[in-house]
Amino acid sequence: MSETTREEGALPSTMTAIAITEPGGPLVLKPQARDLPVPDQGEILIRVRAAGVNRPDVMQRKGLYPAPPGASGLPGLEVAGEVAALGEGVHRWRVGDSVTALTPGGGYAQYCRVHETNALPVPHGFTLTEAAALPETFFTVWHNVFQRGGLKKGEWLLVHGGSSGIGTAAIQLAAAFGANVVVTAGSAEKCRACLDLGATRAVNYREEDFVAAVKEATGGHGADVILDMVGGSYVTRNYKAAAEDGRIVQIAFQEGAKTEADFTLLMVKRLTHTGSTLRPRPVSFKAQVAAELEEKVWPLLAERRIAPVMDMIFPFAEAWRAHERMEEGNHVGKIVLDVG
Repeated sequence: MSETTREEGALPSTMTAIAITEPGGPLVLKPQARDLPVPDQGEILIRVRAAGVNRPDVMQRKGLYPAPPGASGLPGLEVAGEVAALGEGVHRWRVGDSVTALTPGGGYAQYCRVHETNALPVPHGFTLTEAAALPETFFTVWHNVFQRGGLKKGEWLLVHGGSSGIGTAAIQLAAAFGANVVVTAGSAEKCRACLDLGATRAVNYREEDFVAAVKEATGGHGADVILDMVGGSYVTRNYKAAAEDGRIVQIAFQEGAKTEADFTLLMVKRLTHTGSTLRPRPVSFKAQVAAELEEKVWPLLAERRIAPVMDMIFPFAEAWRAHERMEEGNHVGKIVLDVG
């Protein structure tokens, strides 16, 4: 740690973290004492005040999504709080700065270390619980919808899981940049929430065929970009719903990663089917996404033109309840832990 850090006063040697004691249900998440992380070259140590809860955390808890090499084994991919210490070579931040950050793991803890380039300032007027709901969601949407999917003004975006944290962010960002949005969601209440956020059309997938609904909403054109976290049977249906030269971006497989698909439409419509994962990507890649977000999206957040949709905030020690909430599937927007 730098001289500046040592002069700021003593930090505790241990902290409380929420650990996965064994693969299993929500109750395997338990508070534990852990050694305080030490920031490495170019890293900052954040005193975590709030941590976002995401579906990858649930998958990790079940033993299905291990942490990448070198990352903390604790769950938690996004945090907000104050800079508590600086590693050597940190240039941007100072102790006491309010930040929100994308992490490769370790967010369910009182302290978390991240590379300084993967942290961003808390937008003006945001609470720390709101700020903790930003990084994983907005990094994911920006990269997949705008960088990989190349969504442009006037185009049509189809978002599956429109009421999720990812979905609610995608609706707002697409609308803010002049695109039209169709979403799928599992209830009338969720559909209404998506429409309120700026979606042009919301499809209750339990009652309607989203392929037909997309064709109707777009006047037969189809979706130029499709953000899919379902997979399974949706793969072929996405090809049918897509416009010519459409781009389908896969970010998860909630219905399964294996399916039978008719690739004829891939050729006939000249489709692109791509996908990505965020957590194992290098720090340098995440830094590039962070820089674009700060330039193009953070001003919209500061003006409250867009904001994370907050579902529920749970006490830190009750992270298991947050996981239950996510697995029940009734949430709209983001679930966050108040670390205190």
